[in-house]
Amino acid sequence: MYKVRVILDTKEDVIRTILVDDYINLETLHNTITNAFGFDGQEMASFYRTDDEWNQGEEIPLFNMAEAGEEVSMQTCILNETLPLENDKLIYVYDFLNMWTFYVDVVEINSEKREDLPQTILTVGEVPETAPEKEFKAESLEEEDDLNDEFDHFDDFDFNEY
Repeated sequence: MYKVRVILDTKEDVIRTILVDDYINLETLHNTITNAFGFDGQEMASFYRTDDEWNQGEEIPLFNMAEAGEEVSMQTCILNETLPLENDKLIYVYDFLNMWTFYVDVVEINSEKREDLPQTILTVGEVPETAPEKEFKAESLEEEDDLNDEFDHFDDFDFNEY
């Protein structure tokens, strides 16, 4: 059994702690999270692998998007294989138009078997009416000025002469 803490990325604390079986796939975890936060679960979603600093990595989409059918998806990823250790983390994004973003953290793993899972055991805060706005900024390129200096002489070049 896994105890998983799911935190909605908002200014106010909105947290759900859920209990799930360790052998479920990520699609079942997706459905459990959407239910715990009161969403209907009808929107596209993805999990993203992450490190301890929450840096976003490989995407695990709800559906297999590959033509050959061999790519990763929530249906093919089993929880105890994807998150084998306590403190393993995922980023979960629900509804790509609104970008509801969640931090998923394995709080505890134990061998207890229960029949009443999945179950929400802790609810903190209320989900806001609308998703918080996300601000995406590209990292500045420090070398940009050097690059411009290197090619400045082309500004005066008349390409129509040739």
